[in-house]
Amino acid sequence: MTGKTHIMGGITASLAVAHAANENPLIMVGAGIVGALLPDICHSGSRIGRRFPILSRIINLLFGHRTFTHSLLFLVIVSFLIDRFFPNDILKYGLLTGMVSHYILDMATRSGIKLFFPLDLTVRFPLTIRTGSKVENLIFSILALLSFYFGYEALGWYRFW
Repeated sequence: MTGKTHIMGGITASLAVAHAANENPLIMVGAGIVGALLPDICHSGSRIGRRFPILSRIINLLFGHRTFTHSLLFLVIVSFLIDRFFPNDILKYGLLTGMVSHYILDMATRSGIKLFFPLDLTVRFPLTIRTGSKVENLIFSILALLSFYFGYEALGWYRFW
């Protein structure tokens, strides 16, 4: 998936969680966007990889693409680090929600992900799509519509005062 689809997936998923949990949707969305981009730190051409090129190259050299940073192990480590250094549940849930949305979207591609890293098992859906295809654009559009719905619901239910 492209970066824009991952961002939209993170927005949609975090708004849905914010609505369901009656949490601050603004914090959830911000963290959801970061979480949606974080797993691609292993790819130097990604949005986050271009922001942190040295870290991106090191992670790619050690693990490759769509392995460690696309795994449940990475999800657990990030959760632990957030609890340790930034103990804020809304921030943590938003970030993890964005990461999970990234994983789900990448499981819809032919390459899949190594969800159970270090096991060499590729996880992907039975029907897959090509990155940047018309089907991905359709998925992006559906996610955008869903984000409007969940955004309206989350903002309608959450009290900012």
